[in-house]
Amino acid sequence: MAQRVHRPREDAEFSFILGMSGVPVLAYFTGAWPKAIEPCRMMDLVMGDIADDYVGRLTVVRTDITRCPAATERYGVTGAPSCLLLKEGESVVHGTGPMTIEEVRMFVDGHL
Repeated sequence: MAQRVHRPREDAEFSFILGMSGVPVLAYFTGAWPKAIEPCRMMDLVMGDIADDYVGRLTVVRTDITRCPAATERYGVTGAPSCLLLKEGESVVHGTGPMTIEEVRMFVDGHL
């Protein structure tokens, strides 16, 4: 199976993915603390479908807050799950909390 959602292991890999993407990046930040686990798992399912639906128009990146602390700080992420739409490395829109697939589509469609 092709890698639908990128999962950087560190900040350098996150930056590499941003730099190599020729399309906007939908980065969703996840956490492993108890209150974040279930909402983040829900987002994993949603983002997998988004990655399939937006092939060639959007790069989806699952970003673990503890593995990518510099990216977390740079984009002002304070909770998980959080979503950011990035164009050329700059945040265009930012949302916090779990979202349905319809909400994610509305989140990105106006900015693609």
